Amino acid sequence: MSRLQTRLLQLRSSFLFLPSFYSLIAIALAVLFVQLDYYIFYSTRLGAVLPSAFFTDLALAQTLLGAISASLLTMTTISFSTIMVVLTTYLSQFSPRTLQNFVNDHHTQRILGVFISGFIFSIVTLLLLRERDGVSLFFSPTVAVIYAIICVGFFVFFIHHVSLWIQVSNLIHQISRNTIEAIQKNYQNKENSYHDAPWDDWESAEIKRTEPLFVYIKTPGYLQLIELEALIEQAKQDDVIIELKFQLGDYVDTFTPCLHIWPLAKKVDPNSYLPYFLIGHERVTVQDIDFGLTKLVEICLKALSPGINDPNTAVSCINELGKVLTVLGQKNVERAFYNDDKRALRLMLKQKHFRDYLYHSFYQIRHYANDDVSVLSAIIEALNVVASHNDSDVKEEIKSFSEYIIEGMNEKTFLSLDEQYLHRKLEKLALHTKTKNGPHHYF
Repeated sequence: MSRLQTRLLQLRSSFLFLPSFYSLIAIALAVLFVQLDYYIFYSTRLGAVLPSAFFTDLALAQTLLGAISASLLTMTTISFSTIMVVLTTYLSQFSPRTLQNFVNDHHTQRILGVFISGFIFSIVTLLLLRERDGVSLFFSPTVAVIYAIICVGFFVFFIHHVSLWIQVSNLIHQISRNTIEAIQKNYQNKENSYHDAPWDDWESAEIKRTEPLFVYIKTPGYLQLIELEALIEQAKQDDVIIELKFQLGDYVDTFTPCLHIWPLAKKVDPNSYLPYFLIGHERVTVQDIDFGLTKLVEICLKALSPGINDPNTAVSCINELGKVLTVLGQKNVERAFYNDDKRALRLMLKQKHFRDYLYHSFYQIRHYANDDVSVLSAIIEALNVVASHNDSDVKEEIKSFSEYIIEGMNEKTFLSLDEQYLHRKLEKLALHTKTKNGPHHYF
């Protein structure tokens, strides 16, 4: 991800960016159309082309613009109230971490931007519109009427949009899709990554015998993303080796070194590498895959809580976790060394193993759903999906994790039909992971 893309991402993630941008455009258009009114009046050719119904006198123009601005302000207020209802629902029934999915949604920001800009266009036009130089008929109120009609269409779309987002199934699918897109964008397939940097680079052990330069951040926060390509290119130009001491999604404080830098040829400014790391007040799913999994897990746990008791939602979350882990298992997520085009080591990262993602996805769910057969069977089925679409290494991890799931099952006593149902699920999983134990060993 380039420096420009990073800055644009920061801007687009702000809730006020699109409404502010649209408002500036509305002010410019209001001034433009007011000036156009005087141009049309003095241009007999253009005035003859436009129908007379498109022109209004000053009194009617003020009435229209006043009514339109009041109506758009009301729609904006209703929209903000609706957003607060959605946010309250997300907090109470889903997860606090899912708020950013709705707030940062471009459709939500764009709709609010259209309403606010429509209000500003009308009120600025009302302020600037007046009779002068013999001009008594105006075209800009007609533009405001057309804009108001467009805003009504956006309002209908907003109601439909909110009705979709308030459904937990759509939220789960959105989180899963965003996480899979982040995986596809930031990780290579296993079969395509073997020609890259060696996994066990002798340089990493060699340089650690010397004292590095320590780099501290100035403002604490969560590590949101890393500009890998630009960072490696800069490290090549300065002839340094960099080691990142935190993982994506970790909270970075100002007292612990976040970077270790080993200059190989010349003196460098260690702080010049900090702009390649984006630190924010909250985690985001742009590169932080674990955060997407955390959202799905929290929605699942919320559904399993006694106050909500919605196991079907929990099953939907588990199914999406299985989809994400299936894609993740096909990627080279464990790559820790990055080399330049001369195969010289430039960057060392702390990376999680696939087993870490697997455990983090299901260990809490297993604990709180150990008595629920439907949820346990959904976990086994998700593991079955992941194992059936991945290589032997992932199958081995699934096999080990399934034994952990079975340990929890052995602590419970299930009814005969429940036990038979789980037997069939485990037998299918054993077939895909090629375990030697038959189903009679599970309980």
